[in-house]
Amino acid sequence: MTAEPLLQARRVHRTYGAGATEVRACQDVSFDIMAGELVAVKGPSGSGKTTLLNVLGGLDKPTSGAVFLGGNELSAMSESQLVSIRRRQIGYIFQSFGLVSILSAAENIEVPLRLLGYAAKRRRERVSDLLDRVGLAEHANQRPHELSGGQQQRVAIARALAGQPELLIADEPTGQLDSNTARSIMELIRGLVNRQGLTVIVATHDPALVDLADRVLELHDGRLVVAESAEADSAPA
Repeated sequence: MTAEPLLQARRVHRTYGAGATEVRACQDVSFDIMAGELVAVKGPSGSGKTTLLNVLGGLDKPTSGAVFLGGNELSAMSESQLVSIRRRQIGYIFQSFGLVSILSAAENIEVPLRLLGYAAKRRRERVSDLLDRVGLAEHANQRPHELSGGQQQRVAIARALAGQPELLIADEPTGQLDSNTARSIMELIRGLVNRQGLTVIVATHDPALVDLADRVLELHDGRLVVAESAEADSAPA
């Protein structure tokens, strides 16, 4: 039997405004993502990458079309249902890290666990495990301003993984990092996919980072123009 896709986009459109000011951020976008895939979304600035990721992650709703996660239609859910999905099934990583400045690395990671109602002992164990996993065990008590950009993004990744999501959505997670640090962050994400079977969709401008993906989706003017394996995308002509 063929496995069902974890994530499905079906003729997704997202427009903003109307008439002369209408912006078509996504136009008729359809694809499937299987469990355990690392999929890169690339395209120039303004191509619709962030809009698409927001729609896929339930942070925004399509103007028309549908998004399914595990067979459940996100685009038809109420806000309270989406809050539950976002807390339990989807992790988010952002270019700006999004850490709380007054909290330590450990406390930042602990926030989603508190929202999920984890007991104190379980929270401590989970946070310790995640800090080990992203290589920051010795930085648990440091606040964001005491960490490098790469370390801050590792904390953000650990926080996104705290609730053990099925799907990780990363919007330009290396956009503020130098090339070597960016590569190490993507290799960390690639390792999570390989070891844990995590499903990841990541938007990136960096062609070098695309090499680590299983598949590439390319957007131009809100339309999907390429959907192929990274190997095919990088093969010589």
